[in-house]
Amino acid sequence: MATHQNSVYLASPFFSDGQKDRIATVVSLLKQNPTIDSDRIFIPQDHQFEQEPFGSFKWQDAVFASDMRQVRKADVVVAILDYQLEEGLTEPDSGTIFEFGAAYQDNVPVIMVQFGNNGQLNLMLARSYTAFFNGKDDVTDIKNYDFNNLETRYTDKKVTS
Repeated sequence: MATHQNSVYLASPFFSDGQKDRIATVVSLLKQNPTIDSDRIFIPQDHQFEQEPFGSFKWQDAVFASDMRQVRKADVVVAILDYQLEEGLTEPDSGTIFEFGAAYQDNVPVIMVQFGNNGQLNLMLARSYTAFFNGKDDVTDIKNYDFNNLETRYTDKKVTS
């Protein structure tokens, strides 16, 4: 019996080398997972509507529409919460959190990934994810996670409102 392979929307900031390295790590791990279709991992940084000038209204409109369409189409959203990890800041990227919320609203399961395991977790995030891979070592387990059964994985991080 063949295993169903899920499509993924990978929500993450992609503005620095560290952020891009974390994306590459998560993509590599997802591609090793037999419950993920490695050809159906949507990485927003690869779809930036380059026909229009970066930041222009037409560019914004096209990128936003494409990203929201892909969030709704995905079987699961994997959200990398680390934003400015290299600077020691633990607050996630606002665009990633918007995509996270849109997925939750559309009943698309959200898997949270955080390489840095310091800091606190906002209540809204803590109550809306399906699974949380927290800390560099724990993140590697995403390659073994069953995206078909979507077992809940909680964290013991301190929650704030």
